[in-house]
Amino acid sequence: MNTQSDNIDALAAALAKAQSEMGSVHKDAANPYFRSAYSSLANVWETVKPSLTKNGLSIVQLPSSDERGYFVQTQLMHSSGQWIRSSTYMKPAKEDPQGIGSLISYARRYALMAMVMACPDDDDGEAAMGRNNNAPQKPVESPKPAVKVEPAKPVEKPATETPKAKETASKFNGENHQALFQELMRAGYTPEEFIGACHFAKDERIPAKAKDFYKMSDNTASLFLFDGIDAIKKNIIAYKAIAE
Repeated sequence: MNTQSDNIDALAAALAKAQSEMGSVHKDAANPYFRSAYSSLANVWETVKPSLTKNGLSIVQLPSSDERGYFVQTQLMHSSGQWIRSSTYMKPAKEDPQGIGSLISYARRYALMAMVMACPDDDDGEAAMGRNNNAPQKPVESPKPAVKVEPAKPVEKPATETPKAKETASKFNGENHQALFQELMRAGYTPEEFIGACHFAKDERIPAKAKDFYKMSDNTASLFLFDGIDAIKKNIIAYKAIAE
């Protein structure tokens, strides 16, 4: 469902100018499950906000539900009072607070990019089809003349030496988890301060026994993203004042 004000001439002119000033949205987060990169909601907003604000444009996103299901309503507004509105429906994987919170985070990101035509530098489609033309090609080596080589003597390693395992697994439990980490870093706080503040505030979304930020589930992280970084800051500031 898409609606707009009676006239959008001023809005259209401002949006055209804003879009000419926007660059591509870079991928700043990683999805460990699919070994792919994506653009977080925070990064999309930071990319488009300067051009929108400069040209008298603003965005409002409101999560809601109706007989059709859950959706996020995104409204692009101009200082003239003109507006365009769009509703993005999505179905949660699980209909509980965590599932709905994750749905809202996804819907906000996709709806924001669609509303202002912000395009990530994305080649996921080609990669999924195995047609990534940007992948580096393995150089073809010219045949070398045969050289007789004496077999090398085996070198015995000390019995105590053990090879180090190569670390390939991500320490994040999903894109919302990583996005929350990046929000904390931008605000100048550590994961330990975040966990301490949650216990101080007796936030039931964090188990009392949880002491490790990286063991947080992606669904739990999505709820804190929905609260917003300002709410997180307030708890951390209060916690640090008591701790000091």
